[in-house]
Amino acid sequence: MPFQHEPIFSHGTPPKTGILLVNLGTPDAPTPKAVRTYLKEFLSDPRVVEMPRAIWWLILNGIILNTRPKKSAAKYASIWLPQGSPLRVYTEKQCGKLQAQLNQRDHPSLLVEHAMRYGKPSIPDALRKLKQMNCQRILVVPLYPQYSASTTATVFDAVFETMRQTRNTPALRTVKHFHDDAGYIKALAGNISAYWEQHGKPEKLLMSFHGLPQYTLDRGDPYHCECLKTGRLLAQELGLSETQYVVSFQSRFGKAEWIKPYTAATLQELGAQKTARLDVVCPGFVADCLETLEEIAQEGKEIFQHAGGGEYRYIPCLNGNTDWIAALADLVLDNLHGWLDEPDAAELEQGRLRALESGAEQ
Repeated sequence: MPFQHEPIFSHGTPPKTGILLVNLGTPDAPTPKAVRTYLKEFLSDPRVVEMPRAIWWLILNGIILNTRPKKSAAKYASIWLPQGSPLRVYTEKQCGKLQAQLNQRDHPSLLVEHAMRYGKPSIPDALRKLKQMNCQRILVVPLYPQYSASTTATVFDAVFETMRQTRNTPALRTVKHFHDDAGYIKALAGNISAYWEQHGKPEKLLMSFHGLPQYTLDRGDPYHCECLKTGRLLAQELGLSETQYVVSFQSRFGKAEWIKPYTAATLQELGAQKTARLDVVCPGFVADCLETLEEIAQEGKEIFQHAGGGEYRYIPCLNGNTDWIAALADLVLDNLHGWLDEPDAAELEQGRLRALESGAEQ
């Protein structure tokens, strides 16, 4: 396997430390063609769909990629922003704001880039960009608060695969999860509280997380447990009793059993109970995307009110929330211990030259 070309190196250039933020991904446009390209990459990942490859290849290429892109493209079109896909727009903003935050904290040697696990900008491209800026250490931060093999681990797969093709590999660190991080929980609670100060409090709060097949839990994936812990900690921070909130799981796909309770069924039940006002938040997403803006904000409202429910409000994700950016900066710095206090390359080079000169004088 050939190695990628290394960037030109100049002796005495101070080394940098890179921060790579990674989110799931998005099509380039709300069109069937672009969605098909995105879905093919996403659904071809063996961590995303754990089925025998031959069987899944037939299902994916024979059915899903011929039927789903048109429907999904219409959904993307309903939430598309003038600047592009919401997930890409908000992730880019988080990247820029994190860089500004780290600069304000006097860490100019830390350089922040972002990538998408599927789609653009790709993880290999982002890693190459960081190497070209002389990042000799890189911290990889998947923007998934709760760990799952089908999300977080796929990011690590892509990073390590890129490193297999790299001759001069940087030192690597990864953030596995931050589902119970105090800053993240406080940012979530502050975001919700600010919304309630403006719009009033609901009768009940629904915390909807992305769903996964039940077999992932049975086989040892910690995702379900981490979601429940996030929900419990968030409720405590908000001062909610057990009767004032519900945790559920959305985006069920196929006929297999997924972790419960299902969000759609929960919305029907709460609607049938004539819940006067329901607020819904998605703590598993740090940036709004198709799942939050279309499935929850639009489809969820229709399900709830069709079943007899009253007022329905979706509370946006953290996106560019100031407290969240500060919490993200704290998370990054906490994971950089030992990488922040060492002398830079210029200092090392000057020391080496002084040592050589001293030896020559003896």
